[in-house]
Amino acid sequence: MNMRTISGLVLLLLGACLFLTQGKTFGPGQIFAYFWPAIFVIPLGLFFHWLYFTMIGRKGIGLLIPGGILFTAGVVCQISMLFNSWGYMWPGFILAVAVGLFEFYWFGNRNKWMLIPINILTVLSLLFFAVFSIGSIYNHFILSQPIFAIVFILAGAFILLVKKKDI
Repeated sequence: MNMRTISGLVLLLLGACLFLTQGKTFGPGQIFAYFWPAIFVIPLGLFFHWLYFTMIGRKGIGLLIPGGILFTAGVVCQISMLFNSWGYMWPGFILAVAVGLFEFYWFGNRNKWMLIPINILTVLSLLFFAVFSIGSIYNHFILSQPIFAIVFILAGAFILLVKKKDI
């Protein structure tokens, strides 16, 4: 990674932090509070990948499992920290295990039996993402918007007040 890439990433993260903390105090504590996954967890996952792809090679195929898990869990934690969405992002931890196992399968000897837990974990994670996301969208847009309540009240009143032959 060259200096331009690193400075671009630092400025990008700093801008995101400033955008998300408008009007609040900002210091080193907030940087660690918001970006601990990008500082500690994601680089560790990338380190395991770097070890496998550049240093050890096919002998160290097992490095991809913790590498994939840590990288994916770090991304999930970073998104959760930035958008305060822990209640919706937790299925990403199930997906992290599936990603680690999939990397082991893909770069390893392609044992077809590895696909069973990979697929189960992936489907389970996506199912939980869908259920919690749909529930969140429903609660946010339907239950918290008074316009829908007014529409339901008017529709119910219309049904009750209009005679059967008028409809």
